Amino acid sequence: MRFLRLALLLALASGFAAISIILIGLSDPFVSRTYPNYQLTDEDAQALLSLHATFQKCVSANGLGLKATRGTDYCQTSIDFPSDTIPKWRDPKTSELEALSFDFDLCEAVATWEQVRNSTTVLTKEFIDSLPNGWEEYAWRRINKGILLNRCENKTLCMEKLSLVLPETPPYFPKQFGRCAVIGNSGDLLKTKFGKEIDGYDVVIRENGAPTQNYTDYVGTKSTFRLLNRGSAKALDKVIELDEQRKEVLIVKTTIHDIMNQMIREIPIKVPVYLMLGASFGSAAKGTGLKALEFALSICDSVDMYGFTVDPGYKEWTRYFSESRKGHTPLHGRAYYQMMECLGLVKIHSPMRADPNRVVKWVPSHHIIRAARIASEKLLRRVGAGSDDPLAACSIIKKQVKRHINAVSELRKESRDHLSYVKSTTMYPLEHSPGHGFLCTVPTD
Repeated sequence: MRFLRLALLLALASGFAAISIILIGLSDPFVSRTYPNYQLTDEDAQALLSLHATFQKCVSANGLGLKATRGTDYCQTSIDFPSDTIPKWRDPKTSELEALSFDFDLCEAVATWEQVRNSTTVLTKEFIDSLPNGWEEYAWRRINKGILLNRCENKTLCMEKLSLVLPETPPYFPKQFGRCAVIGNSGDLLKTKFGKEIDGYDVVIRENGAPTQNYTDYVGTKSTFRLLNRGSAKALDKVIELDEQRKEVLIVKTTIHDIMNQMIREIPIKVPVYLMLGASFGSAAKGTGLKALEFALSICDSVDMYGFTVDPGYKEWTRYFSESRKGHTPLHGRAYYQMMECLGLVKIHSPMRADPNRVVKWVPSHHIIRAARIASEKLLRRVGAGSDDPLAACSIIKKQVKRHINAVSELRKESRDHLSYVKSTTMYPLEHSPGHGFLCTVPTD
């Protein structure tokens, strides 16, 4: 009898504990959600096989000699260069020449890049405020002298350092712009006069210290955004002189620092300066060019790229406005950009692909991409995999005060439709998050 009473008490205690957990979960503004629907169906498997089939045809038809081969599972693919390709880049640590074959994970690529299309990629105050311990655990990393700020225990000082580049809420929305062009700095730009073509885009994104003056026939004059690495950000005073109309928005992909703060205050810089909040791609997409493409895909319907070293015959890393220099692994970059084109993310323009009416053949359809994304999210055990709810991918949900976004009514229909689809939720990528979930902020009514 004593044993039965003890068992009853334990059962009651367990029940109360379970109810408490449910109540806490409902009341906690930082709601973590998991979706165990990771079982791959026959339709999922077929979607990934269809993706591979069209992807291989696309690379063969558009890659100027590149070939794609499916690996031993649903996700792996390799992009191979012709055997007569002569690599020039050497690993600075091992002195080994760059390889002629590169392995990629199509599941990772599809799932992450499609996530980017729904993301806000500009750092905001609401993002830091919504992160659990956002100031102590995150904000100080975005300040050059963060380690001296003692993890932002002095929050006032941290806010002061970030205030000049930290909007309260996102200044840009997914699909806000139509046709966008990302302009790299390759010397290949001097082989073709793309200037008028580039100026015809709705948005033009340039990188670092790339000038337009004296090169307008080749690179155009229009400039809407400029993505800066750390070195260029330390020369903001020189960068803004490149923009003759003084309308270019500056996006810094690393940290803010005292030099930048001083320049913004003293020059003063009239255009907005923001920090980029990027998705986590591992080691595959860290260069300024790829980050510029990421930013473009988060705000544009379509993205075209110019001025990247993507044609056969590479001999050295060149810039159109200065001397040759050592750069990233060019063959790996060319393979990665070709993967992006054959996933329907971008369209490549280069001296050997100069026809503006060129059709990229065998790009997977939207239906194949969508089905492959769902299957990929299951295989990768992403947050919200298998759910039709656009907010299922939210690892953290935080309700914010009612936003005063007067400009929403002026957005393109495509952007308004997207906001309606996600229920006016803002989705921020969570760096290095298990399951690659979002931090989502939902406006109160």
